[in-house]
Amino acid sequence: MDDPELIEGKQFASFERYGDFSSAQSALLAVDLSSEPSRQDNGTEVELMRKLTMILGEYQEQSYLLDPYLENLVVPVAECLRAHARTQLLYNYIKLRGYKTISRSFSSCAYPDGPCAEPSQWTLRYVVLLWLSLVCRIPFDLDQFDEDGQTGGTASALESTAMKYLGKAGLEREGAAILLSLDTKQRFKTFLQWSSSVINSTEVLQSLGVLQVLCEFVKSGAPEGTQAAAQALMEMSETINDSETLTENTLVRKYRTKLLSRIGLRLLLPRPRLSRVQLRTLNDGSNQDSSGKHGGDDEELEVILDALFKAVQDRDTVVRWSAAKGIREALRAFAERFRRSSHGEHLHFFSIHTVAGATATWHAEMARRALVPPTLLPNLLDWLSQALYFDIRKGAHSIGSNVRDAAAYVIWALARSQDRSGFSPHASKLAEKLVAVSLFDRDVSIRRAASAAFQEHVGRMGLFAHGIDVLRKTDFYSVSIRRNAFLTAAPQVAEHEEYRPALLDHLIVDYLDGHWDVVMRQLGAKSLRLICEINLDKLGHTYKARLLTSVDVATIHGAVAALTEIADAYNQFSYSGDGTRREIFILINRIPEFLVLAPRNEQILGAICSLIAASITREEVESEKASSVPNWRKFADQGLHHRSSTMCGRLVQPALAAVSSLTDCSSAVQRYFKRGLPPLQQSLGYLLGVLDYHAHPHVLSEVVECLLDNVSMESATRMTNVEARRNSFLAIPKVVARVAQNLERRWYHARISSVLWLTHLTTGLDDYTTDERGDVGSWIRIACIQGLTSIIETLFVVSKNLPNFASILPAHRYHHISGALDNVRQIAGESFTRILRLSLPSVEDAECWRVRGEDLARELFLPDCKWLFPKAVRLLEIPEYRKPILTGLVLSVSTRTNSTQRPASSSLAAYVRTLPVSSDRDGYSQASLARDLIEYGLKHLTSNNVVVPVLQTFNMLLEGDASHSTRSMESLISIATKNVSRLKNVQRVHESMKIVVNLLTFPSVAKTCLSKIADFLVHPYPRVRSGTAEYLYLVLQSRDLGWEPDDKVEELLLETGWSSTDVEEVKEAAQALVKELASNMEG
Repeated sequence: MDDPELIEGKQFASFERYGDFSSAQSALLAVDLSSEPSRQDNGTEVELMRKLTMILGEYQEQSYLLDPYLENLVVPVAECLRAHARTQLLYNYIKLRGYKTISRSFSSCAYPDGPCAEPSQWTLRYVVLLWLSLVCRIPFDLDQFDEDGQTGGTASALESTAMKYLGKAGLEREGAAILLSLDTKQRFKTFLQWSSSVINSTEVLQSLGVLQVLCEFVKSGAPEGTQAAAQALMEMSETINDSETLTENTLVRKYRTKLLSRIGLRLLLPRPRLSRVQLRTLNDGSNQDSSGKHGGDDEELEVILDALFKAVQDRDTVVRWSAAKGIREALRAFAERFRRSSHGEHLHFFSIHTVAGATATWHAEMARRALVPPTLLPNLLDWLSQALYFDIRKGAHSIGSNVRDAAAYVIWALARSQDRSGFSPHASKLAEKLVAVSLFDRDVSIRRAASAAFQEHVGRMGLFAHGIDVLRKTDFYSVSIRRNAFLTAAPQVAEHEEYRPALLDHLIVDYLDGHWDVVMRQLGAKSLRLICEINLDKLGHTYKARLLTSVDVATIHGAVAALTEIADAYNQFSYSGDGTRREIFILINRIPEFLVLAPRNEQILGAICSLIAASITREEVESEKASSVPNWRKFADQGLHHRSSTMCGRLVQPALAAVSSLTDCSSAVQRYFKRGLPPLQQSLGYLLGVLDYHAHPHVLSEVVECLLDNVSMESATRMTNVEARRNSFLAIPKVVARVAQNLERRWYHARISSVLWLTHLTTGLDDYTTDERGDVGSWIRIACIQGLTSIIETLFVVSKNLPNFASILPAHRYHHISGALDNVRQIAGESFTRILRLSLPSVEDAECWRVRGEDLARELFLPDCKWLFPKAVRLLEIPEYRKPILTGLVLSVSTRTNSTQRPASSSLAAYVRTLPVSSDRDGYSQASLARDLIEYGLKHLTSNNVVVPVLQTFNMLLEGDASHSTRSMESLISIATKNVSRLKNVQRVHESMKIVVNLLTFPSVAKTCLSKIADFLVHPYPRVRSGTAEYLYLVLQSRDLGWEPDDKVEELLLETGWSSTDVEEVKEAAQALVKELASNMEG
């Protein structure tokens, strides 16, 4: 059960696609927007825009790589603003690199005038608002741009333009907020009053815009302005806090938090910047504020900090981050004593699950600025160690990844700010924690974060044992794939004894002891085994005793999975003989029987069966009822009767194989030959495929007879269950492989011809059983394809031991290579490729076993049918493959899946057009193809599943003007018109009618077809009558018949009520129509 993994995308070193991107952008900008584009021009333009967007998207995470090229790329696009062109591309640049960087290029372009009110022009409005913000950045009074007698007109126009978009939901609000924050510095009091009225109205979108403007103003404006408006801003904050409508919005809470933090910073006096050397020595008092004072009102600051500490407990991450950053910046300006007190009070938040992540985030921000005093370091590291493992299940998933990520962030930040000597006592435990998380965390982002923190400490502190060596094994790429981290990197790190106990403890406590994710338990068990293999005698005995200490279902499953892996390791390396494995086997007694046999406990049952397979010994098998685990047979039997195919197929099989290799279980197997419920029928194939026939050959004869009876069409005891027949087919090649070395003797002993095996598998290739699940026969066809291939491979290997090798292998079937279902076609192609790679058998005349058309076949097999069918039709050139390949093409042409039907039809029609109408004996022609199709239809004349596809194929060729051969046409007409009035299948009748109408274009059979058309025009089904008239009219109007129908024919076809219930009237109209057509044909 491999879990799909997130694989790290490509890391770029430079803007490698600059040339490609630049040429595509130049082509896009060169398009003349003043002319009316054609459909092709529109498609080219859309494709160019899509290509540019995709390239920029590749560099979204490394946008700085574009900086050296931005001016050359952005300026040409910005110059198109006046024509309202390419704003989408310009917006993509802004999204990639930010508006501050891109807007520098706006100064060289003209202002875009004209209307931009269309809803689709949102990118243009956003860019225009950013362009207008440049006007406000000019270091001159805007009054200089006013006209005479209109003082303040420019500023008012800018303000009114921005206010119009401040309440929008899109990016226009962002642009309007940036513009207003620069424009309102001279009019801030007026804007503040208007903002207060907006907040009181509780209109969410406009309130968001107001808060964005205020945040930008407080950030970039003069401190005096903020201090003067502090009371009004605090009142608006309280209004927001009291409004349920506003506080329900995450962005409102985020911007309120951001506004409060910035107000607090403006109320504090500036603090001198400290050097990095001073940052590392917080405890000596040298970096404390000289005065220990701050500006502003203490009461306001206390209110702000209280609000920020509440915001750091918010349910949304973006709000918590804003609060954490605000607290960090505020505390930087306070005296050391206040910071120390704040840290101590804030640590208790770690005990609250809902705010643990926010607490870690806040400490990370404090650690980055060297604001964590060394005296609190032990307590902080203790909480961080717990936060690294924080994972709680909530329904079908778990929460806590943000807490673990923030904890790793704090530890990373501490390496950059703490003193080495103060950190030394905690280094060893912290290294163990970080290594365990970087290897075993469920989320790839946490593994990478822990690895980065470990790397930072190794580089800056140098306190971690074997730091460089461990870092090489747990680097960014090594831990990016979960399976690689568990099964490759972890055993490598465990080679260092300092980390081994911590890794094993982490696996047992956090994963095997009840982790909610079954995949993590299984991966943990495999990793535990690989680590224990370093010293299996010691570690295996030590850690197996710590398992199975609970009756919790998840805990039992994890423990049993781990015991299975350890037992298998003992079995593989032959440690301690059977004694240790038996000790593990006896541990099954600790598990309550009712828990294993519970109806919905297949996880535990499957794990127990796997443990039995890995740990059972001959002594336990032979002791019968005196076994140390008397109920192990009951568990295995329950697994066989289980309805889950995964249980039977993957988990019970190993146990049965292990028991079969230890004792003669033929008597037990014979009990299952009797028919039972469907789950037992399905399990029978799995069971018979894993028995040890070398140790107990006498049961082979009955097994062979049972398997063939299960799948034989002539057998009275043939299984009706599709899954049971599939499993029986799957068992056949397994039995052959198990007796391959003594094949002739074993088969002779079984009193069965070797050809019979292959004959039944070949017959299974034609199983097209359907039920409510669809084409379930495809499961059997796939099993037979794989089985035939496996047997051929086996027989080729042992060919020198088979005296009658040439009589064993039948002709292989290839029609599924061109079949209708993608999965069947894929398996057939893969199987044929395996055969192509086989060495020739070691027999006389080995060349006769070489695949015909080998060179063509090697380039054939691709899963995409658009590429497959043009090549598959070429196999018709090889006489040995013609009929099976043609059969597969017929099925593909008749399928209702367009992705298969279209390429199959077009490829076959194109190929038939290249064929001559007739040819000599060896060559293929249109006449030969028609003859093969008719022969295939006549052989299965009573089967609609065959005749309908054959007729559809002929219609496709006739409609595509791909067939000009008139040979065998009488036989085709006979197939199409035989007993047509008594046919019940409407699709067959419809296809037969189209055959007759299409053949009107062939003069040699036109009269015969004309006489048969009346049978369809008077058919008992009204749908057939109306369909015949409609299709006949279409052919008469569109095809070259060599004669022209007159107006009376058209009148009869269009005016007659062919769906009428008046049968006599319809018959008269049909006779008149046929008579009129005959006269037109002769005239």
